[in-house]
Amino acid sequence: MHHSTDSLPTDLQPASARDATETPLVVPVIEEYAVVTRQLVETGRVRLSKKVLQHEETLTLSLQQDQVHVEHIPVNEYQVEGTPLPVSRQEGDTLIIPVLREVVVTRVLLVEEIHVTKRQVTVPHIESIVLRREEIQIERFVADEPPLA
Repeated sequence: MHHSTDSLPTDLQPASARDATETPLVVPVIEEYAVVTRQLVETGRVRLSKKVLQHEETLTLSLQQDQVHVEHIPVNEYQVEGTPLPVSRQEGDTLIIPVLREVVVTRVLLVEEIHVTKRQVTVPHIESIVLRREEIQIERFVADEPPLA
């Protein structure tokens, strides 16, 4: 049996048999793209609390202080008339202060000298003081749990 190309439906006819003025078949091509967005989500909270702690500490220090040693040295010498009277003088670390007294005879008697010696000494000194320091505590809360008041 022999069929002519005229009896076939247009869709099944070979391309050479179609009309040249026929519009071409357009097939859309689809492609998917991924769109990524970001948003902030609370996953938890942190509470910081600070407290000041005090503790006592003992310090051992070396403090300096002056000690004065006073010594009375008897002299009992009459001073020659017309000579200047003795005055205070410094000999090394010692200050010498003359003590004078007039006697009925118009001569001056040097009764004694007072020697004052100053020395610097170091003595141990212990004192308790209060020192402060800070501590930070950190608590983490999951997003569903409210922090404790």
